[in-house]
Amino acid sequence: MDYKRFEELARKIRIDVIKEVFNAGSGHPGGSLSAADIVTALYFGEMNIDPEDPQMEDRDKLILSKGHAAPVQYAALAERGFFDVDELATLRKMGSRLQGHAKMGLVPGIEMSTGSLGQGFSVSVGMALANKLDGKKGRVYALLGDGELQEGLIWEAAMSAGHYHLDNLCAIVDWNGLQIDGKNDDVMTVRPIDKKFEAFGFNVICIDGHDFAQIFDAFDKARECKDRPSVIIASTHKGHGVSFMEDQAGWHGKAPNEEQARQAVEELGGEW
Repeated sequence: MDYKRFEELARKIRIDVIKEVFNAGSGHPGGSLSAADIVTALYFGEMNIDPEDPQMEDRDKLILSKGHAAPVQYAALAERGFFDVDELATLRKMGSRLQGHAKMGLVPGIEMSTGSLGQGFSVSVGMALANKLDGKKGRVYALLGDGELQEGLIWEAAMSAGHYHLDNLCAIVDWNGLQIDGKNDDVMTVRPIDKKFEAFGFNVICIDGHDFAQIFDAFDKARECKDRPSVIIASTHKGHGVSFMEDQAGWHGKAPNEEQARQAVEELGGEW
């Protein structure tokens, strides 16, 4: 597979993220940039979806459990054709559909309102179980933050997913090592993640979350795994693609000023 198309799409989506958050004057650029390659692979390659029919029967679903990274999901949905790219400029504005945490029913392609960490993954497990019971083909993907794994209901949901053998569920952990208060390992370590998920019956796949070959290979392995859920632990860099944001916890939830935004867009190869 030629991954150049996906690399270009991810670059455009990162530029969209910077402009969204700058225009809003608030938001979460760091974790949006770290997840851009994964989200791009999902919306433009992996998932069975149709922008012309967002409620298509047997569609695949992405639940952004790390709901604060809404800018990257909005950007991907817009670039995929679910709504006009120009609407991205309304992020977090009064009256906009694009609120700081996505709300289902407002934006086509948003399957669940998320923001309270851990709840998105729990809902994903419920959706996957419902698909099993209803005989639906659609797969459910849940994108989690690594700091989010400090939430107890994550592990209750993981226990349920393993118990019910939800092989139509694929969790992806955006493992960038940072959260709003600093390093995950300093705030509350969640290691070893692979052993924890294995203990709950998951098929565990570890990858470089910025390498499209590894990302798509992981999705293939998850789809081929039967009788148990899968989790992809994707090592990433917070703020990936922007020199002054990369691996900096301070950019978890802060908007760039105009000079910084211009520099970021320039580094990503875009036009202001």
